[in-house]
Amino acid sequence: MGMEEESLEKRKQIWVALSELYLDTELQESDFKYVATTFFESSFTFEQIKDIDQYEVFPVLFSNLFVPAGEWAGSNEPILFKNIMKWLETRSKLDIFAIRCLYLVYGKINRSYWKRIEEIYNQRDAGDHR
Repeated sequence: MGMEEESLEKRKQIWVALSELYLDTELQESDFKYVATTFFESSFTFEQIKDIDQYEVFPVLFSNLFVPAGEWAGSNEPILFKNIMKWLETRSKLDIFAIRCLYLVYGKINRSYWKRIEEIYNQRDAGDHR
């Protein structure tokens, strides 16, 4: 596996974990633990993961926040990956600017999720540095 493929694989794990935040179900404590653990065990910092959410996952999935559909494509990882890759290949500076604005407005929807994930993440962090 090439260096690039390897980092893509690592990124995909983050994409899948982040996609949980856009599902049409209420996240349970076990979901928060899974997401926080995935983040913690990745080679990315928490800040980098927030950027991945904002610029890679959110643009592809944020419309799910408004569609009260029980059935969701997010559980279909190949489609998720394809859509994110396509977005990354085709996005323009203007798109990125638009996403930044949208995220300011709609990113708030997941704020309580992020708070909980960060708490668990920081507990893990503290546990590792005793």
